[in-house]
Amino acid sequence: MAVQEADVAGLVGEQLTMSAFNQLSGSLGGYSFVKVVVDRHNGTIHFLNNARHEFHAIYIGQEILGIDGDEMRARIDEFNQSFYHASDRRFFLGILSLHKREDKRMFSLETVEVDTMSADMIEFFYGEVRRNVDPATPLFFKPANHLQEQEVAELPVERLPRILAHELFSTAEFVALNPGTTKGRLRAFRSEQEYRENTLEWFDIVVMHRVPDDIPRLAGIINASHTTPLSHTNVLATGWSIPNAIQLGAFDLIDREHLDGQWVEYEVSPKAAEVGLRLIDEPQDLGQRPAWYAQRITLEEPEDTYNPILNLGKIRYNDSHRYGTKAANLGELHHVLANESPRRLLGFFSVPRPPRDNLMPYLAKLLDNDGDDQLAAAQQLLAERVRVPRGIALPFSMHQGFLESSPKIQQAIGKLKMALELNAREIEPLCVELQQLIRKTRVPDYLLSELDSALVENLAGVRTFVVRSSSNAEDLAGFSAAGIYESYNHVTSAEKIVESVKDVWASLVSARSVRLRQQAGISLDDCFMGVVIQEQVQADFGGVMVTTNPMNRNDFRNVYINVSPNVTDVVEGSKQPMQYLYSTVEGGGRTVSLGDAKEDLSPKAHAQLQRLAIVGRLLQSHFSPDYTFDSPVDIEWLATDEILYVLQLRPYSI
Repeated sequence: MAVQEADVAGLVGEQLTMSAFNQLSGSLGGYSFVKVVVDRHNGTIHFLNNARHEFHAIYIGQEILGIDGDEMRARIDEFNQSFYHASDRRFFLGILSLHKREDKRMFSLETVEVDTMSADMIEFFYGEVRRNVDPATPLFFKPANHLQEQEVAELPVERLPRILAHELFSTAEFVALNPGTTKGRLRAFRSEQEYRENTLEWFDIVVMHRVPDDIPRLAGIINASHTTPLSHTNVLATGWSIPNAIQLGAFDLIDREHLDGQWVEYEVSPKAAEVGLRLIDEPQDLGQRPAWYAQRITLEEPEDTYNPILNLGKIRYNDSHRYGTKAANLGELHHVLANESPRRLLGFFSVPRPPRDNLMPYLAKLLDNDGDDQLAAAQQLLAERVRVPRGIALPFSMHQGFLESSPKIQQAIGKLKMALELNAREIEPLCVELQQLIRKTRVPDYLLSELDSALVENLAGVRTFVVRSSSNAEDLAGFSAAGIYESYNHVTSAEKIVESVKDVWASLVSARSVRLRQQAGISLDDCFMGVVIQEQVQADFGGVMVTTNPMNRNDFRNVYINVSPNVTDVVEGSKQPMQYLYSTVEGGGRTVSLGDAKEDLSPKAHAQLQRLAIVGRLLQSHFSPDYTFDSPVDIEWLATDEILYVLQLRPYSI
């Protein structure tokens, strides 16, 4: 390679020493990185100064082609086609990251996710970088998407050493799950038993290998073992806007610095290499309520007067005050799939994403549609590929009728309300007592008859059911309530259905749900529980998707998908799921983590996940609360190779 001068724009044509790497690098997700450009025409390599150049393309325009930034931005799609897709491309673009493990270190080289380099091009790019970085530091190519994984699989490892994204993720010592800063008392628990034996306060920062799903509202979370950003605890942390991170070796750090039980300032930053923990003095204002007590959640006035049990297909989004948000969202989805959605289905792709006027050309490619009617193509995808399992919705009035049928239940509710007003210590035993009463009280005959008739009319022939909560105090933009109400799978007989319905009703007054609602300013008087009863469908795999990248909130391209190859693991959470990122702009996906799986999914399953990602964006648009169409949704799903089943849809807090 020709040796040229180095300047503040970066290092050009010279070998990258470790000192130069540190001077030029940026940091993201705990890794230091340097952007790389190889100019094949004149045999020059460029290592970019990250502080000065945010984008490869702008650097190439300004420093190599002599094109100013405004023109590059105006013609960005044209240049991206040349940079990332042309077979005769002049420039090869990538990122060189430094990974440290104890006293060892290594480099990984990757392209951007959308790059369609062939195996020969990847091998050339790797060779040019290998010759120009510290030869004492191992260098591995990291495929940026599934297509690249397939390309490099045919190359001998000795010619192209490689490491997969999930292999790096599984050993990453730090992952910023929810950025932020807080002050609190650090509590380190090495076992769930130790956690259960202690009482937590709102100002505590909990450190555990696996944080239980029933955590109370806290100041912060540190996971000492790997987890997924989409676990119940991490979804709650996002909704509560508290710092949350994975930090391997957290207990060693806490022991070394004697931090357990101490007051600290805790910071999580995606640009850092580890969590920030700094000792502070104990605050003097612990008797005051935390700031989030002022963030009251206002519920739409519920309607508890009589409403019939209805087929999900007969209710809409604005019926949430009668049947609950989960039922209302599923009912609305029935209408979307029946081609009753207006053009807002395309909202996400229609708004400007500078420098692009919109993303409609990208949607056309994703839908494999050469015509101009993208709405019709989107509706065809939904109609052919997406289903909502058949089901019925039990209204709030049925719950209310059951409660009013029992004087003992009414008396217990009165005691609980009084205790909540006084913030008494007896709240938990009163909740337990009320739940037991609900479970053992007989449902009035007229309600049983109505339920039986609705099941016969709408779900005759179904052998196995799912019974789900559908409260007016869940799935809200400011109160997700993830995992605090009950749902039941594998329900078969009429007797078991009634028992499950009562268990769902009882979950509305669990000690944990009552406390969390109280903290959010939601009165027990305002809370009602609807129930969704659906056919339990057969599927090959399933999981959860959020239509954002939880680890990079500025990433508008990708959605994050958890997959459980065993369908029962989706709801039980018994194993670590596989984790993927899929682009809803250029398309393509990559495996972030295999979780507890032994091998990746098949190419056919990957294709289905790409469809799921597109469907997620379309549904995000339809259910958007505003006209930016940027509010992500959280979707629980199941899939076969051909059909996607949406089990529930709710807002995802960011």
